[in-house]
Amino acid sequence: MLRSPLIVLLLRVMLSLAAVWLLVLLTFSLPGELSDGTPDASVRVPVQIVLSLVLLSVLAVIVCVWRLLSLISRDRLFSEASKRWVDVTVWSLFAGWALLAGFALVVTGVILLTPEIRDPGVPMLLFGVVVLASLPMLLMVVMRGLLHQATGYRAELDEVI
Repeated sequence: MLRSPLIVLLLRVMLSLAAVWLLVLLTFSLPGELSDGTPDASVRVPVQIVLSLVLLSVLAVIVCVWRLLSLISRDRLFSEASKRWVDVTVWSLFAGWALLAGFALVVTGVILLTPEIRDPGVPMLLFGVVVLASLPMLLMVVMRGLLHQATGYRAELDEVI
């Protein structure tokens, strides 16, 4: 598979850094930012829950990619185990995207229905974030299809040999 262990090592280092960063966001930054800017608990708590779940879905994707790297290093990428990890990746990305899209829709509705804060800038920004966040999910769906097809080819090749 990957011929360079240096690339796998670099990817693992970057995944570790991303996971630590997300954990710091979850435990320190997100609760602090929301408690400073939004004193009303009826707004702060749902926002914190949604954003925390989105970050947890990204952490789940990091774990899945780590496991896939382990399968690659053992030359087991084209196996049922890898299919399961890719499926979990797709569903984690979808769950995070759906939460993000729902959150953006609610925030956009509040902004557009409140005359004092009506401004198209934030809804446009949220729209862009939701569209860009859909790209990794859709890319993984395509990659999942390619993995399933390649796994079938590998099984046929193993039978021939």
